[in-house]
Amino acid sequence: MPHVVLHALTDAVDPAEAYRRISDFRRYPEFTDTVREVRVEPPLPDGSTVSDWAVVFRGGLMRWRERDTYAPETHSLAFEQTSGDFQSFSGSWRCEPHGTGTRVVFTADFDLGIPSLAEILDPVAESTLRHLIGEIVKGLLGAEVTDERAATARG
Repeated sequence: MPHVVLHALTDAVDPAEAYRRISDFRRYPEFTDTVREVRVEPPLPDGSTVSDWAVVFRGGLMRWRERDTYAPETHSLAFEQTSGDFQSFSGSWRCEPHGTGTRVVFTADFDLGIPSLAEILDPVAESTLRHLIGEIVKGLLGAEVTDERAATARG
């Protein structure tokens, strides 16, 4: 199962503000053509939300519904697909202090559920996810994304 880790640093906003911006999923289509639609339902009694996503992938749309669980005290949130085109899709966002700004850490695990094509489709899906998160973080925070794999390869 592919595992994606992306990091971004920004001196422009503190962790609380970065978390607030990242938690506003409705704004994501403003920053990338890849995200076509995000609908967020009103909060559930426990404070979590359910959101519906439509994202461009390989000339079509991938759709899924996820449960989003917020932890404002730690400036983090977790998501997990409840239905949709992935076999499974889950991950988290974390905004932590770094110098005078914020380090944003995005993680995701996914399974497209097509074992016979995994060797071909998984790298495409992973690349699409990395690009998408990069556009969103740049738009929301003015930050450039680096990823764990690229940092390891450089160093």
